[in-house]
Amino acid sequence: MEEGRPQNTDPGRLRRLLDERTADLQRVQAEYDNYRKRVRRDRTAVCEIAVANVLRALLPVLDAVDRTCAHEPMTTGLKDINDTLRAQLGSLGLEAFGEEGEPFDPAYHDALTHHVSPDADQLVCTKILRPGFRLGSLLLRPADVEVTGAAPPARNPLGHDRAGPRRVGPRDSDCPRLTPAGRDDRRG
Repeated sequence: MEEGRPQNTDPGRLRRLLDERTADLQRVQAEYDNYRKRVRRDRTAVCEIAVANVLRALLPVLDAVDRTCAHEPMTTGLKDINDTLRAQLGSLGLEAFGEEGEPFDPAYHDALTHHVSPDADQLVCTKILRPGFRLGSLLLRPADVEVTGAAPPARNPLGHDRAGPRRVGPRDSDCPRLTPAGRDDRRG
């Protein structure tokens, strides 16, 4: 008897073994392909999160440069800093948004002031106090705006909105605040 050759040479049994091994190989190959796709997707997500974190950390620098450009004479050095910073942040995908006259969207705008206009049918951003920024579809910071529009709905004396009962969340003192070291720092 030769080593490595099956003892039973029944063609039906050999066909079943071949079909089983082929199915096993196809299953392992499909699992490996799915694993590769998942790893590629996870790497892309980690890179996007890292870029978003860096951009979010640089937004105060961009704000400081904008304030300086608005209040100081524009020198060649300041112009170079402003242009280079904006070009580099733009190359990473940072997009500014918030234009005067656009409709107010609470998902993308923080209304800091509301001016009542009885003839307005919707809230409109009338002044951009601080631009908002996004990276693709990810919101990095909402735009701080002044809005003009109809008066907000009046509240009844019981403190409920006309549309339904008011939802009350936990008091600030009930919410944990984490210190930079990650410890719970409850303030009362």
